[in-house]
Amino acid sequence: MSKKINWGIIGAGKIAGKFATDLATLPEAHLYAIASRSEPKAADFAQKHGFQKAFSSYESMLQDPMVDAVYIATPHVYHCQHTLMALDYKKAVICEKPFAMNTREVQEMVAKAKAKDTFLMDALWTLCLPHILKAKEIVESGQLGKIVSVKADFGFRAQFDPKSRLFDRNLGGGSLLDIGIYPLLFSLFFLGKPQKITAVAKIGTTQIDEECAIFLSYDSGQTANLHSTLLARTPTEAHIYCEKGFIHIPTQFHKPVSAIHILEYEDLKETVVPFDNQSIGYKYEARELMRCLQDGKKESDLVPLQFSLDLMELLDEIRSQIGLVYPRHD
Repeated sequence: MSKKINWGIIGAGKIAGKFATDLATLPEAHLYAIASRSEPKAADFAQKHGFQKAFSSYESMLQDPMVDAVYIATPHVYHCQHTLMALDYKKAVICEKPFAMNTREVQEMVAKAKAKDTFLMDALWTLCLPHILKAKEIVESGQLGKIVSVKADFGFRAQFDPKSRLFDRNLGGGSLLDIGIYPLLFSLFFLGKPQKITAVAKIGTTQIDEECAIFLSYDSGQTANLHSTLLARTPTEAHIYCEKGFIHIPTQFHKPVSAIHILEYEDLKETVVPFDNQSIGYKYEARELMRCLQDGKKESDLVPLQFSLDLMELLDEIRSQIGLVYPRHD
């Protein structure tokens, strides 16, 4: 790449730290600015991760003309607001998932990006990972025949705290938006939008979904079984079952993995496709944004805005079925 990209991050929490750690491994990225509502927190983050500047307000960072790209790492409920703010300053934006709280907000974000002629990307890092792209390549090659069904889960046992991000409805809590989005985006990536959605959930005392089970069906006869939970640790694996074999992505399928496994039914041939998983995984989405900027693109080929709209529409329908409501947004 001919020019280093000056990165700014809005929000100095745990996810921002992970992103910054991976960003530092990319020679084409310059860790330029961090913004937090807490001045000491911004200063500590900048010192720890090697950022050049620290700001105590988001807007002051966005006013800096040197900032090229912004990663938004604030809580779910602020994603739309902070994305719109960054786009108003014509900063390229990659916003942490979920992109927003509902389809209406995503539509507003996409419209703003187009009006400002500015790059916007949903931080669906899983779709940029080498093992996911390899699985897609194998499926599209026809080696295993057509997909019959997809199965994916994501679960861990979270300590209950009604004020925590996971359990507080005012912060967009619940298993669906936080971790259920991964099995759902996996299915959408490989099967597209379903014709029918059936979802059930356990709604807890704080009125968020503590567990959610989703079944997707298609006119083609294909299906997807998806599950998320905050109540138990699950394998967190993904399977793509095809006519002639299946692909198994082992635990923590949404992160970089060391290998994927392919089993072909006819001769019981098993192939292991290895990957270098030294990265946390965030560098791939950061690299995708920078590649797009260097190529003059306004959206990603790997994570197009229509995919984000489709995903949010599915999330909205599931929330409607399970009775998950966010009063400040719905």
